[in-house]
Formats: sequence, C-alpha cells, structure tokens
Amino acid sequence: MAKTKISEYDSTAANNTDIDSINIAEGCAPSGINNAIRELMAHLKDMNISSTITMLNDTEEDTDGGRANKIIFKGEQSGGEESTLAEIQASHDGASDDEKGDLIFRTNDGSDGSSPTERMRIDSAGNVDFINTVTAARGIGDTLSNSSATGSITLDFSAQQNFILTLTGNVTLANPSTESLGQSGMIAFIQDGTGGRTVSLGGDYETAGGSGLTLTTTAGATDLVPYFVVADNRVLLGSPTLAFS
Repeated sequence: MAKTKISEYDSTAANNTDIDSINIAEGCAPSGINNAIRELMAHLKDMNISSTITMLNDTEEDTDGGRANKIIFKGEQSGGEESTLAEIQASHDGASDDEKGDLIFRTNDGSDGSSPTERMRIDSAGNVDFINTVTAARGIGDTLSNSSATGSITLDFSAQQNFILTLTGNVTLANPSTESLGQSGMIAFIQDGTGGRTVSLGGDYETAGGSGLTLTTTAGATDLVPYFVVADNRVLLGSPTLAFS
C-alpha cells in the first residue's frame, strides 16, 4: 500500500519502499530519490499546522484504554540519563463500539521510571477524578487565623475559605472585593481574655432580617458563623452557633 502520509510510515526501515507511490526500494532510479525527498517535505509540511494537531491510532479496537494517543514529555538529567517527566493520554472510555474518550494526565513522582503515575482523569461523561490532594484557586480549604483582630478587618476570600478571628477589640468586617459566586465557609469569632468585643458589618454582609450579628461576649467564648456568597457584594451570614465549650 502506498505510504501517503507520515502515520503510514513503518518503524522497520526495510518496509519503507515508497513515499506516496514513488519507488525508493533498493536499486531504484536516482530520480526516485529526488522525487521522494520532495514528497517527504510535503508530508512534513502537512504536519506543520499551527491551529490543529491530529493524532490517529489506526488500530481498530473497542477495549477500555484502547485507541490511545499519548504525548510523552522527557528530559535529560545532569548525568545524561533520559527520564520521563509526564504524559498526556487520550484513549477509549469503556469497551463498547462507540466514540467515548478519556483524557488522562500522569506525572513522575521521582521513582516511576518510564511509567508516570496517573494524577487526573476526565472521562467521557465530563467527570474529573483527581487522584491526590487538590489545591485550587479562591482559597478553597485554606484558613486564616488572626490572633489579634481589632478595628476594620477585610477578609480576603481569594486567599482563604475559612476564618478564625480572635477579637482583641471591637471589629468591623469591611466590605470585601475578592468574594466569588458560590463560595462558602465558616467564620469563627473568639473573645479574648477580656471579652465584651462586638462585631459590626459592612453593607455587603447580610443577615436574616437585617438583624446583624449578636455574639457571645463572655471572655474566651467561641461562636461560629457560616457564610455563602450569592453575588458580588452579597455575602450572606447564617445564624451564629454560640458559646462552644
């Protein structure tokens, strides 16, 4: 069969006897070599597409993980050793005769050799599976602990999700500018050893019935307040759970 594109070239050199029907077998005419080189250049140009790269696995199969195409990232260590750093693989999802696909990301943990460990998978249904801990933007999971909160305090919702404020004076929660729609978390208010500290709210913080926050004022008391961001400039505060002990 004529080799009309690079994907049809054979990894066994002796099997490559033509380029697009131009004879390059042993003993071919010299003109065949010239024409074959020109045709090869055209094939290479066809691969040089700035907006789209198409990879075709032409093995006909329906196995789970079959039809795989893989990009492998390698590098040389200081001693000259070649190491596999990471891989991205697209392959068939499931074992049916269909078009479903997975996208799989793997990285080398330092001892994987040429078989990096799977870290993330996006399946054909759009489900994203993270294998290890996820560190995300918008401060998800992070907690701010402020042991001397007093005066005007602006919470940074882009850096933290939860906040622990030890009140050493009266506090006003100033309007934030970093909240994100759908963000939620908890704010813990802890009275210092003196107690009697109060918390006032900027206009972006809303409470049920506009009643504000009434916290425990006993020295050392801890209250917990949930929040939910429903829009820019709207942080809804739930009813405080009071006086943990």
